[in-house]
Amino acid sequence: MKIKIINKSKHSLPNYETTASAGVDLRANLDESVSLKPLDRAIIKTGLFIELPEGYEAQVRPRSGLAAKKGITVLNAPGTIDADYRGEIGVILVNLSNETFVVEDGERVAQMVIAKHKQAIWEEVETLTETVRGEGGFGSTGTN
Repeated sequence: MKIKIINKSKHSLPNYETTASAGVDLRANLDESVSLKPLDRAIIKTGLFIELPEGYEAQVRPRSGLAAKKGITVLNAPGTIDADYRGEIGVILVNLSNETFVVEDGERVAQMVIAKHKQAIWEEVETLTETVRGEGGFGSTGTN
């Protein structure tokens, strides 16, 4: 699949690090570093603009290493980029650690996955088909 991209950043295009990678890393495109104190959040711009085909979205997700090692994650994970959006891709980062984290230009701040989707046609009804699980949720299927 080909996706049109405009790169106004100082960095190379996103690429898949391995042949089996699902996502590409998104890099911060900053003129100066951004400090995130504990519980601070900021939109980190990437300098990238994309044109997705209809029926696809781009999902912006946390990077596991950044989350595990530094407590930095994507606040609205996964963030959705719709096919009709033409603005710059931004990443909402939040610092869930107890230490200030400094985002530097070029830092890999998130990953982006391209995913196919369908729009639902909603059919309003009075009842739903019954199942064994029923209304049980939030841990109702586990025993431990």
